[in-house]
Amino acid sequence: MTSLWLDRPEPIADDVLPAGDVLDVVVVGAGITGLTTALLLARAGRRVAVVEARTVGAVTTGNTTGKVSLLQGTKLSRMRRFQSRRVLQSYVDGSHEGQQWLLRFCEDHDVPFQVRDAVTYASSPEQRSALQRELGVANEVGLDARLVDELDVPFPQFGAVVLSDQAQLDSMDVLSALVEQIRAHGGSVHQGHRVVGASRSGRPRLQLDDGAELLADHVVLATGSPILDRGLYFAKIEPLRSYALAFDVPAGALRAGMYLSAGEPSRSIRTAPGRYGQEHLVVGGNGHDVGRTRSELSHLDELRTWTARHFPGATETHAWSAQDYRSHDSFPYVGPMPRGGGRIFVATGLDKWGLTGGVAAARSISEEILGGLPSWQRAQRHRMSRPIGLARAAAINAEVGIAAIGAGVAAAVHAAPTTPPAEGKGVVGRRGVVPTGVSTVDGTTCSVVALCTHLGGPLTWNDAERSWDCPLHGSRFDPDGTVLEGPATKPLARRDEPGA
Repeated sequence: MTSLWLDRPEPIADDVLPAGDVLDVVVVGAGITGLTTALLLARAGRRVAVVEARTVGAVTTGNTTGKVSLLQGTKLSRMRRFQSRRVLQSYVDGSHEGQQWLLRFCEDHDVPFQVRDAVTYASSPEQRSALQRELGVANEVGLDARLVDELDVPFPQFGAVVLSDQAQLDSMDVLSALVEQIRAHGGSVHQGHRVVGASRSGRPRLQLDDGAELLADHVVLATGSPILDRGLYFAKIEPLRSYALAFDVPAGALRAGMYLSAGEPSRSIRTAPGRYGQEHLVVGGNGHDVGRTRSELSHLDELRTWTARHFPGATETHAWSAQDYRSHDSFPYVGPMPRGGGRIFVATGLDKWGLTGGVAAARSISEEILGGLPSWQRAQRHRMSRPIGLARAAAINAEVGIAAIGAGVAAAVHAAPTTPPAEGKGVVGRRGVVPTGVSTVDGTTCSVVALCTHLGGPLTWNDAERSWDCPLHGSRFDPDGTVLEGPATKPLARRDEPGA
């Protein structure tokens, strides 16, 4: 599946990997956070290389819905439950700075964007109380949000909170411009190189999956879930998967705005510029924890049914899904990694709002490497978990245990198939005592050890993306075992090779 933004004819070219050289900074991950960090440091005269395991924007940023907003559904009221107003204010201040930096960058480099109202709407009468809470918290931290009783839209709604003068864009337009500017300031971008490890003392030495090494004074991990376990972030964040569809619709089919429901089932709706009197309608939602659903494809089908009901005649052009991570208290983790000697930095837990939070993280990390720290970051850096936050962290890990047991039992009670599954299907079963995943995709049947290479979690088949997903901490693998997203860095062992 390919997103509307990633569907473009010209791939971003690669630079020659600077193996053997000592760099000032290596940034791992070429999404909005990593590329913005790299540009800020390159502008400051640092020698910077960005290393990306797949391609620029391949994971979260290239699969976003493209909203650059300070009103983020009901996120502010959720965060307020876990932390003080002072800490929440620091999040909003940082997000505002990230938003304004990004829009200035777009203006300076001819990246198109559209100014829109951000709208959090109630899709049922029961959700109106959530609107009131979000409005109260938004006003408390200085956002000029307002409550409206009715929207002029073709889908059910029962009032909304509205914040004017927010923005939307094509995320790959931004990433392409960032890559161009990184190179213009002496930096480099390298795709198809997966970082699999780092030295534990002294100047960081990064190991790549092809055996090469990179040496740098500082390392920034901008990989969604950190690929190093030293901070145990995998136990502090939830891996979340959500879905999106793009449709061709007549211009004006939806009143201009960026809409997000206040409750479940989640719905994210916006338009994007199209051609020949058409617009693209982007409909997203139906999120869940990675690997913890009976059928990923059913979530896409539900979005299709909803869109056909409320936008009859819309013609589907793209379908995709995205992965992001939420911390136990919904605040991101940004800063030096524990046991990194002050040389390794991390940004994670952006909770689907990376086009503001990722830029804020980049500004914080780059400034800290250069010897400073934004004032708004200090409050987040020293935040303390309240009892409700500690309870949520415990619940996240309890849910991990339950998911592991469920997936493990499912694998143990069935033998692995002896004949190839039907096209697009994957099945987990025992081959001897080893859980084995067998799949058939594009006519090719592969067998792999169905245990995640991160911490050995039993894998499940994703029938939408046709991948092996880990319900513990969100690692994902291609049918042949190739790593798609971490925290895993090693491929699955093949079971259809001699001696396997």
